[in-house]
Amino acid sequence: MKNEALPRDVFINEIFDEAKRNRNIYFISADLGAQALDAFRKELPEQFIHAGICEQNMVDVATGLAQNGKTVYLYAMAPFLTFRCFEQIKVSLASMHLPATLLGVGVGYSYDDAGPTHYATEDISCMRSLAHMEILTASDSHAARLMARLSYTSPALRYIRMDRQALPPIYTEADTFIIEQGLVEVRPGKKIVLFTNGITMKMAFNIRENLLAQGVELALVDVVKLKPISLERIREVISPYDKIVTYEEHFLSGGLGSCILEAMADAGICKPVLRVGIADNYHCENGGRGRLQKLAGIDVESATKKILEFSNRA
Repeated sequence: MKNEALPRDVFINEIFDEAKRNRNIYFISADLGAQALDAFRKELPEQFIHAGICEQNMVDVATGLAQNGKTVYLYAMAPFLTFRCFEQIKVSLASMHLPATLLGVGVGYSYDDAGPTHYATEDISCMRSLAHMEILTASDSHAARLMARLSYTSPALRYIRMDRQALPPIYTEADTFIIEQGLVEVRPGKKIVLFTNGITMKMAFNIRENLLAQGVELALVDVVKLKPISLERIREVISPYDKIVTYEEHFLSGGLGSCILEAMADAGICKPVLRVGIADNYHCENGGRGRLQKLAGIDVESATKKILEFSNRA
């Protein structure tokens, strides 16, 4: 797939363009690593705040701005924005039901050789426990652009997850329904459907090709919105299929698979489910993201084998 773009940069550029028209927008960053922030700092210095490596204080600054009617964005590496700031987000933003967009970049094993301090393999389970918190994941740059537009046209407390890598396009400019649907079927299938998003959506296309060679036509669903999940929509998506697979670069406890299982339970759906994700173990070995995925048993080869066995099971 061509024309890969960094969802992070697409998101920031969209907010920058809107900020030039709307002086009520404030962008707070704990990290200056994104080139897309250069124009923000240079052209809109009064709307850009560099908080430094002080993420918890960044949340409190955003709270004060949100209380005064500003449209606020908080940008940082995903593990530091979520785990390190959990109490601040809970007390300062969630408990007071204030709108703010938390942009966490580098989910999963994105910062592969930086070790567990930089892994965001528990961010879904962490953020979804907070009241009033919406959670979205961008699986390509078009989805990121739509999430940016949603953030300033309909402000709310949202955690938007993005991978560090560029992701191949799976949507076109005409696909304006992505966030509204929340669960988007991007490839059709028969009997078995796989729910995933982000980097594992990119990997899922390869898994699907592997399984097609084995006579298994796997449907792929992009879980754009992890919280809340529409019960009506999940009934509609799952209805044609006999078996369900969830696939994620996140711990199984409280992650994407948990989101889907809980929604199925609330919707009264009872079908076989296979969860492919990270078990309760931290991997500290260097060697790149592919090695970490293989150690966790979520690489394309391992996932293909697990899903094929599940598909063939009576």
